[in-house]
Amino acid sequence: MFYTTRKLNIVLLQRMDYSKGKNAPSWLWLQQELFHHSKLSNEKYAVFCGRDALLGKLSVTMWESSSTQHPPLVVYGPPGCGKTALLCKMAQEMRAVLEPQAVVMLRLLGTSPLSTDVDFVLKGLCVQVCGAFGLATPSPQTANTHDKLLRFFHVLLQKVSDQGETLLLILDSLDHLSNANNAHKLHWLPKEIPPNIHLVVSTLDEGCPLEGLTAFINDDKYFFQVEPLTLDQGQSITDAYMYVAGRKLTSEQMDTILHSFQKSGSPLHLKLMLDMAKQWSSYTTMSDIQLGNSVPEVISTFLQALEVKHGKKLVRHALGYITLSRFGLSEAELRDILSLDNDVLAEVYQNRLPPNHSLIRFPPLLWARLRHDLGDHLVERWENDTSVVKERYLSVELRVQMHTVLSEYFTGQWSHRQLKPILLPSLMTQLNADRKVPSQPLWFTEGTANLRKLHELPYHLLHAGKWEELRHSLLGSLDWLYCKTLSCGVDSVIQDLSLCADVMDCLEIQLIRECFLLLKPTVDFIDGNIDSSLLFTEIIARLQGLAHAYPALIGRLCSQCQDWFASCSDPVLIPKSSFIQAPGGPLKTTLSGFTKGVSAVDICCEKNMLIAGSEDGELIVWDLKHLEVLHTLEGHTGAVQWVKPVDKGDHCLSAGCDGCVRKWSMCSGKQLYCIQAAVSVQFRTTPLLHVLDSRAVLLSSTDSQVKAWNVDTGDFLYEVSVHADNLVLGIMGQEVAIVSSDGQLWLHDAITGLQKSHNHLTSAQELTITSVLTFTKHGRLLIASQESSVILVCIPCCERTLAVLHLEPNSVHRTQDFQHEAIVLSAASYSHGSKVITGSLDQIIRVWGLTTGQLLDSISGMASPVTSLLVYNTTIISASSSSTYLKLWKLDYDSKHKSQSCVPANCPRVVISKDGNTVHFIREEDKRKVFTWSCTEGMSSDSMEVSSDVCCMELAQQKRLLFCGLRTGTILIYPLAFTQETLCLPPPESLPEVRSMAISPREDRMAVSYVDAVCLFEITARDSFPCVEGPFESYSLSLLHSPVSAMALLTDCRLLYGTLGGEVAVYDFKNATAAELDHHGAAITCVTLSNWDTHALIGSEDCVQKLWNLSPLLLDHTMEYKGFYFEGVMCAAFSVNDKYVFTGSRDKTIKVWDVATGSLLYIQYVYAAVIKITPFKDGFIAISQLGSYIKEGFRCPDALTPGYNPLRNFRAHYRVTSREKTLDPPHTFLKGDYNPAQFNFMSMFKTKQAKSTNTCVLL
Repeated sequence: MFYTTRKLNIVLLQRMDYSKGKNAPSWLWLQQELFHHSKLSNEKYAVFCGRDALLGKLSVTMWESSSTQHPPLVVYGPPGCGKTALLCKMAQEMRAVLEPQAVVMLRLLGTSPLSTDVDFVLKGLCVQVCGAFGLATPSPQTANTHDKLLRFFHVLLQKVSDQGETLLLILDSLDHLSNANNAHKLHWLPKEIPPNIHLVVSTLDEGCPLEGLTAFINDDKYFFQVEPLTLDQGQSITDAYMYVAGRKLTSEQMDTILHSFQKSGSPLHLKLMLDMAKQWSSYTTMSDIQLGNSVPEVISTFLQALEVKHGKKLVRHALGYITLSRFGLSEAELRDILSLDNDVLAEVYQNRLPPNHSLIRFPPLLWARLRHDLGDHLVERWENDTSVVKERYLSVELRVQMHTVLSEYFTGQWSHRQLKPILLPSLMTQLNADRKVPSQPLWFTEGTANLRKLHELPYHLLHAGKWEELRHSLLGSLDWLYCKTLSCGVDSVIQDLSLCADVMDCLEIQLIRECFLLLKPTVDFIDGNIDSSLLFTEIIARLQGLAHAYPALIGRLCSQCQDWFASCSDPVLIPKSSFIQAPGGPLKTTLSGFTKGVSAVDICCEKNMLIAGSEDGELIVWDLKHLEVLHTLEGHTGAVQWVKPVDKGDHCLSAGCDGCVRKWSMCSGKQLYCIQAAVSVQFRTTPLLHVLDSRAVLLSSTDSQVKAWNVDTGDFLYEVSVHADNLVLGIMGQEVAIVSSDGQLWLHDAITGLQKSHNHLTSAQELTITSVLTFTKHGRLLIASQESSVILVCIPCCERTLAVLHLEPNSVHRTQDFQHEAIVLSAASYSHGSKVITGSLDQIIRVWGLTTGQLLDSISGMASPVTSLLVYNTTIISASSSSTYLKLWKLDYDSKHKSQSCVPANCPRVVISKDGNTVHFIREEDKRKVFTWSCTEGMSSDSMEVSSDVCCMELAQQKRLLFCGLRTGTILIYPLAFTQETLCLPPPESLPEVRSMAISPREDRMAVSYVDAVCLFEITARDSFPCVEGPFESYSLSLLHSPVSAMALLTDCRLLYGTLGGEVAVYDFKNATAAELDHHGAAITCVTLSNWDTHALIGSEDCVQKLWNLSPLLLDHTMEYKGFYFEGVMCAAFSVNDKYVFTGSRDKTIKVWDVATGSLLYIQYVYAAVIKITPFKDGFIAISQLGSYIKEGFRCPDALTPGYNPLRNFRAHYRVTSREKTLDPPHTFLKGDYNPAQFNFMSMFKTKQAKSTNTCVLL
């Protein structure tokens, strides 16, 4: 008894009742797919005859492989041989072979729009399997990301198998999949099917799918060829087919059909002839009928008969429009399009006049007759064989003409009573007539897009040669891009842009395409339900820097974004600078998939493969040409330390901290063998293993042993014990070199392991070996250590210097030193060794000229220390042991497209001037130098040396004083108006570290937090020269007091501070009183005062931030925000008018809060945590951890629209707890920009006397 798709639909709907929720995904498309495939399968099965022997073989093979892992079963044959009908029959009858509870799922690929897309096929199968077996469905992020969806599908099959359930998946016509995600290469298809799971696929007998299947399935018993039908089988099918149709053939007619069929044996050939035979009468003589001997001949004969009966132009154009359409045409659309075709109308009205001269339409009766005669030939199939129609009818000129008519229809050019001229032969005069075709708006109603226009119009404009209209009306239209992204998905937009970029030589289209490729992961993460503000922010923040250079399209898009932001009725942040990775720059793509850092990387240029291993023991193999996952290899239980492709990329070796060496097949992704206890379980930076390819030997070193195995089989060869520690391996010719930490060198035969020589390289001092290089050409070994480099040369080691060596047969010369600002972690060469690429701790990739030593390029954006570097053609591959992704960078990018960072990544201290034109910062790797970046000039303008590490920095905006607190307790003060001068506040006697500093709003006082006390200083002036005096007051901190982490000094000398322990307190220097406030659950990260000195925001590393009223001191709002990733506030700033507060969070977002209500108004994802933010005009200026300069305005209406939800694009929730306010305090409003330093301005120049004070010293 065959399970019906309808029955499973009911089960799915019951299990997925949550989909009725407002934000839940809709599975309507899956229901439609299931009904479609079920209906089509029943139609194919209805007239199926024969193939019993082949079905029996398939059943036996499935039964034999049920209890073991096995490859897919492959059914193959030429077009029209009956593969689809065979699999439909198989789906019906497999219930008798499998157990009663087994589930059978059938997909007839290419018979619907969604069944041509491999991602939708996999998504539908995953949801259907989960619904059938009660498993969790894939999350939106997984379902919309190809690599994650693929992994989910493979894991899902294993889960079903582990539960002991039986599942049969049947995928017909793999060759009908679209080229999206390189589906024809079948990297997505499981190579090993777990027990109780069966996968049957079909494909043509030639082409890419079958080549891919034969590459990873080595056993012929899993391949089943569909042979041509015999004459008896053909007769049985004919009898059954005509019986269902209610017709009967004469003996003459039967003999003629079978005679023609016998020449091909093709079921499709037979079906086409039977479709023609259904129109015959009993007295039809075969002398009047011409039957072809092949499928193309039958189709040509059939088309010729249609031309005679209905007119040549009508048949040609009707079938031509269907063939040239991108995703087919409905009957209503085809009648409208034929009404716009003057050639067809001229043929129709050749001998008669139209009924109405002002309104001319194609007669519907003519189409009804043609549709009837087409019968089953006009099927609802999206990947049909249209080669005969194209060859017979569609010349190049006619294609352009017909694409033009199609584009005019989908643009609605002749709707709304627009009159189209036509010259009819019967009148010999031109008529301007209404064609009565519907309009084609972009949106039918709010939320209902014109999907047909979105899918068809760009395709037809491109092929009609209307490129300017395509560029300006579609690709350069923000409304079009948003509507298509929202309604069809970002993949559909990328496909359109790719199609246009391939045909049109337009750099702007390529940049827009790359822009959508870069924003795709963000859209996929939110399940494609993109909000207009999110899309427009992504576009303008990426393209704004290119708008001036490319005004035609990119400039128009940016201008439209600005117009939309200006008219937006909801709160919104408006980008004023380009701060997200721009298209056309060095970043090519990001490869993700790991859950922990990447610990080992290698490439195979012969197979264009990238192999990477992570600290969680997982390996992923990518195809570098198409940037898709080939295999996910799981086996190691510890971090992967080493990977190596062997046998020209057919296999791969890997070693992990679990002590195992594993060999993998790169064709099937299957583990071939595992060598236990082969390597040390301790992670080491020096090479653990070496492969001697010429002799197929794998060598491994532990603390005092060297072992060897046969690479091909994994068989153990020999073991060498050495009386020394910390051994390092190398290869010298055909010999194994063993180097110990005490400077001994042994040479052994690689095959037998016999010792050949033993030498001492150094004195008795210990060596800390950092790398070993094998020079095959010279048979030499170069060993680099932290103490020296051996083999004929001694080179001092410097962690920030990359030494370049020139190797000769008997000597090594040091030729070049590349000085770095941080520790060099990785290096690679390219361009025949003329250039070197280095990766360092400061997260920057640098490109050097080898001969000149010149720094050619510097690439930032890795966002983690670069521990691995590889070069593939013109692509840099970078990885980090602290990041879960790899990044690919283009070496041949256009430098004018490169995004400029104003500061290096991960600067520990940053301050921004009030006008936003200057940024002062400290580098992580050099905390004894203060750098200055001019935002107007786009370059570093100055640097200042300091005597110790800078622990904190503050900037007095009005007085232009830069304060730097040092680890020694000293405070250096740089008057920015007097660049040659430096002031100094000596440290206290105990030389405590300066933990934090705070400047009062009027810039007349400064509080300094040391380890054991907080001191108060006054900022004054003498003879118009700035001066700092004090300390006038001090506040001792107890030994049990947590270190102060952030603080703010109020105008009335109250100090509001927070600690690393989460304590919050206020200390009044005037009254010497202290009071504790509400504690936080984590370290306090920021204490920010409002510009009016009325509020303060206290943020911490947890999800809570609190907004305090300072007069009186009361807690106004407690704002809790918990997101999908990291939580906690890093910095904050109040808007100039104090109505809003901007916060930069660890979850890489900027949030805007309403000060009056505490409500969250807006969230924006900026791809990096914001480390410093300062108010500016109607918005703010911020610096991110990646060094990006973020300048934005904020626009908020007086009243929010009903139902406004700031979390609509984010998986998070927030809660605000506010106190009841019985009386609103008076609020003074000053028109214009508020400047706190203007109040009591004259007091700045007064010198105060105080007890026991120190005055800053001029250096």
